[in-house]
Amino acid sequence: MNLSQNRNEDWMKLAVSQTEQHFEKIKMGGGKKATEKQKERGKLTARERIRYLCDTGAVFTEIGGFAGFDMYEEQGGCPAGGTVAGLGYISGRQCLIVANDQTVKAGAWFPITGKKNLRLQEIAMENHLPIVYLVDSAGVFLPMQDEIFPDKEHFGRIFRNNARMSAMGITQIAAVMGACVAGGAYLPIMSDETLMVEGAGSIFLAGSYLVKAAIGEDIDNETLGGAVTHTEISGIADYKFKTEQECLDHIKKILAKMGPAPLADFNRSKPSLPKKNPQEIYSIMPEGNLKPYDMLEIIERIVDDGAFDQFKQDYGKTILCGYARIDGWAVGIVANQRLISKNKKGEMQIGGVIYNDSADKAARFIMNCNQKKIPLVFLQDVTGFMVGSRSEHSGIIKDGAKLVNAVANSVVPKITIIIGNSYGAGNYAMCGKAYDPRFIYAWPSAKIAVMGGDQAAKTLLQIQVANLKAKGQEVTPEAEQELLGRIKKSYEKQTTPYYAAARLWVDGIIDPIDTRSVISEAINAANHNPEFREFKTGVFQV
Repeated sequence: MNLSQNRNEDWMKLAVSQTEQHFEKIKMGGGKKATEKQKERGKLTARERIRYLCDTGAVFTEIGGFAGFDMYEEQGGCPAGGTVAGLGYISGRQCLIVANDQTVKAGAWFPITGKKNLRLQEIAMENHLPIVYLVDSAGVFLPMQDEIFPDKEHFGRIFRNNARMSAMGITQIAAVMGACVAGGAYLPIMSDETLMVEGAGSIFLAGSYLVKAAIGEDIDNETLGGAVTHTEISGIADYKFKTEQECLDHIKKILAKMGPAPLADFNRSKPSLPKKNPQEIYSIMPEGNLKPYDMLEIIERIVDDGAFDQFKQDYGKTILCGYARIDGWAVGIVANQRLISKNKKGEMQIGGVIYNDSADKAARFIMNCNQKKIPLVFLQDVTGFMVGSRSEHSGIIKDGAKLVNAVANSVVPKITIIIGNSYGAGNYAMCGKAYDPRFIYAWPSAKIAVMGGDQAAKTLLQIQVANLKAKGQEVTPEAEQELLGRIKKSYEKQTTPYYAAARLWVDGIIDPIDTRSVISEAINAANHNPEFREFKTGVFQV
């Protein structure tokens, strides 16, 4: 390993370490005192509940762990969006598990909590996965109710999705292990089966204080809506248990008795390890993602046996397309190539930029994968489409539109990994969040923005300086540099993977070494949905 590779490895491992440190803090939820209070009540934490519920030794892929990161500081923060969730295995069956974290503001719903829960339900619907809700929430966080209550993608959409999933035949199980208040009371009752823990779980539209204020009735919460009330009087709940462990054990029994689900039957052979050492991925990505590198070297450390059958290998070289297997699953890979190359005309092509020929090639390959029912994996490190008169006169917009059309209309599952830059329309063409990837993850090296930091900062600087001069203010070179520094610092914070993951632009930030596992679990989830609409691209210029 040379000096440059050593520097790359140190940089990437430090980025991974920083991500892990942030996540360890996130896993503390509302903090030590709130956790101790939970224990005093004889209750498990959200993460302990999930750990107990999932099969021993099985993979658990957390989703939205960084939701709310560095947000809501004035309100005390909202680690993991107040909800712990992910893909796990219960009685051998892959499920989506969603657990309110009562240590975070009593499990109250912030705006990001609603967005995260809707994303989780979207995953369950897209992949036809059973979903288990572990309910322990005080309901909407009232100081921010206007940002969580009335709109289409707000709190009420949860219950609409409950109804839609039920109609789709997707199993929903709700275990009420704490408070379940007001509108939130509909979630367990709109699930297939409702379990409650005695002395802890409660379901009511209004708690005892509000009942007293509204109608003058004196009643305690347990009598009003506890487990005994709802299993013996109202009939709303189906089972009651003395302990959380008994409740979770019964969920395992329910899922163990479910019949087999129809599958999409994506092609899978016996998995084999990559031929090249995956650990070497750390040394390939250049420090700061500033220099060219060979994306093929990364692909060969992700795919089975290093086998990657390239499509149109000598054409459109700034995008690599080809067939491979990942953990046995057949996949079509579309990846940005960062090496500087030459096209057939001898013209230099800058790596990471999408040119006419690479857009044309990728669109055709995506159409082929849809024809063959092969899931698509996008590896993003893209700075955008090529600009300038030559590209415009050659119809870059037309070829870019062709690629976007193919991505938007794909019917096979799409899994996106942002490993480096993800700028401008390149984000869209390479299946960014707006183009419905089944799952989308980022490496700690990812940067997501409308354009690069230097370009954006200089553009914003020109605008601000022009505005100041228009007001008659003099801007010295020193003041201009200071302003540039402030703009760049602010902009670069917005391009980090943490900023993206906090707002659920990505489902999580992953260690590059886990890329194979994450993609495999994503395709396994997608394989549970056998339904395909007809692949049509509509009208586009050829």
